[in-house]
Amino acid sequence: MSHLILLPGLLTDGRLYSHQTAALADIADATVADLTQDDSIGALAERVLAAAPATFALAGLSMGGYVAFEILRRAPQRVERLALLDTTARADTPEQVERRNAAIALARDGHFGRIMPALLPQLVLPAHLALEPVGGLALQMADSVGPEAFIRQQTAIRDRPDSRPTLSAIACPTLVLVGAQDQLTPPDRAAEMAEAIPAAQLISLANCGHLSAIEQPEAVSAALRFWLLGLAS
Repeated sequence: MSHLILLPGLLTDGRLYSHQTAALADIADATVADLTQDDSIGALAERVLAAAPATFALAGLSMGGYVAFEILRRAPQRVERLALLDTTARADTPEQVERRNAAIALARDGHFGRIMPALLPQLVLPAHLALEPVGGLALQMADSVGPEAFIRQQTAIRDRPDSRPTLSAIACPTLVLVGAQDQLTPPDRAAEMAEAIPAAQLISLANCGHLSAIEQPEAVSAALRFWLLGLAS
């Protein structure tokens, strides 16, 4: 049985991967890492590595992908397989840095409750906004993560390095998955990663935005099963 470490995204927790952990339980011992305690990608990666088994499969969505890249740089020999879900290898643009700084200021000023409702239309498709297992769950997870952890996460994301120069060094079997309507890390970013990683396979999911694990849970679980078993999709 594979050891599978799942890395959540900004303002999400283990519930992001509820379907995947249940659906893959017959082939993977899955754990969801806590990415709320540190304010740098390096510290987040070190925390995951310290708690991880000797070797493992690694999957990360969005911010989780940024941490996954850092884990690969620090301990490539420990990662047996890599799955990159709705993420990008690029660093933030100056405009993105400005938006993150504004969000951090909003949270520090006591307006954290306004952040996720404003962000949600960029995270999921309009048809999914009102669905409790999607829009409702996203709001619940954000509330659980809270403002202090949000500030740490945004700081880590804002200051992350550009991972494109190290993509060609990733030697393990890699799945790159993206929602076809992902606004935040769109399909061209996924294609960029898949082209640069030697052993990568690219999957695009129709009718899906940025939070693929809860927008198209069955399809994501199926893709991860093929990936874990080493089968062609």
